[in-house]
Amino acid sequence: QVKLVESGGGAMQAGDSLRLSCVASERTFVAYTLSWFRQAPGKEREFVGGISWSDGNTYYGDFVKGRFTISGDNAKNMVFLQMNSLKPEDTAVYYCAATSNHGPASSSTAYYDSWGQGTQVTVSS
Repeated sequence: QVKLVESGGGAMQAGDSLRLSCVASERTFVAYTLSWFRQAPGKEREFVGGISWSDGNTYYGDFVKGRFTISGDNAKNMVFLQMNSLKPEDTAVYYCAATSNHGPASSSTAYYDSWGQGTQVTVSS
């Protein structure tokens, strides 16, 4: 497992932009797939998107529709989630997740073996 720490959440207005960061403690960063999930009150944890260091691709949940972008900095062991045009329905706790599996980022929570503590994002209309 790898320790993950998210940051950057906060209270926003609809239409704002926000960037979340996740730092991983494991130096063998290239072996991991890193993804973002979110969970709103009373709802299941939802796949936002992920980046696979093994194939260099990024993957997104169906709802993203171009509003969110995932990027990473391998040298700093970090992954970012840039969120634009925020909506009230984006309100959730956002989690960073990692797996030692090689391959595409999966939308299944069971695929991941390390999770951060989450960071709250609240969007008001």
